[in-house]
Amino acid sequence: MGRIRVKRWLIFSLCTAATLSIAQQAPPSDAPAAKPLPPIRELLLDVERNEKTSEAARKDYTYHVHSQQQDLDSKGGVKKTTSLDAESVTVEGVRVDRTVARDGKSLSADEAKKESERIDKEVQKAKERRAKREAKGEDTDMRGDVILPASRILELGSFTNPRRVDLDGRPTIVFDFAGDPNAKTRNEFEGIVRDIVGTVWIDEQDRVLVRGEGHFLNDFKIGAGLVLNVHKGLSFDFRTTKINGEVWLPASIDGQGSARILLLDKFNGRVHYVTSDYRKFHTTSTIIESNRLIGPDGQPIPDQSASPTTPPARQPQP
Repeated sequence: MGRIRVKRWLIFSLCTAATLSIAQQAPPSDAPAAKPLPPIRELLLDVERNEKTSEAARKDYTYHVHSQQQDLDSKGGVKKTTSLDAESVTVEGVRVDRTVARDGKSLSADEAKKESERIDKEVQKAKERRAKREAKGEDTDMRGDVILPASRILELGSFTNPRRVDLDGRPTIVFDFAGDPNAKTRNEFEGIVRDIVGTVWIDEQDRVLVRGEGHFLNDFKIGAGLVLNVHKGLSFDFRTTKINGEVWLPASIDGQGSARILLLDKFNGRVHYVTSDYRKFHTTSTIIESNRLIGPDGQPIPDQSASPTTPPARQPQP
């Protein structure tokens, strides 16, 4: 798995873990009497249920992902910048990002073939992981990663200062979160929730997570640091957007800090992911070809290799 792809997985996992947490909390005494905040436990259960429904709806959508990573030196200066363009699709029930370009250059035929082989292996491993965990009665997402139940998350931290705000023209409920450093964890993943402080935004009408931000209070490790070693202060910000009035999809992910993955990839810097070109279609096992590249300004880069008579890349039908 490429460096930027791993960072995206890490930050998305942190955001998901942090934003899937809401504690039983009474509204503040100065909350508007005409429209009190909904009961928090009820809201939590709605969010948990709606996330599963949203995941099913997301299977019919594809979108472009532009990733940029900046490695920093000891003085905070940028010493290296790398980028990745990918198409995010669902293949055989598994969400994958098919790389189409690195550092603004489309993959060669040989690189594209290797990328397709990588995705085949990734899909197979995800399906096997999902089947194995579901056989044990564990709830998983489409990639086979265990979903931490709401009842358990309530024991790992607490939310305070509930309030209602307007976010992108929609009523949104906001909470400040603080993990409980003394909470007993049952596995290493639960430590993510316990060691994070931050804020979450929940769309009041749809009862789904629309934004989450936070940072680590302490160093965090998985596999005694052999699998993942996150350093204190690593921060993230995750946002979603509603598409076609029916589904919430990723809009952007930002992260900054220091971490090491699998003892091979040491990261100290910033990562930024932005999604665009949302399209709805019914997926098959065939991965859609694309040469769309996105520049630093977020705009498409013309395909310099195509001649005026070259037909456009095959597109999914709405």
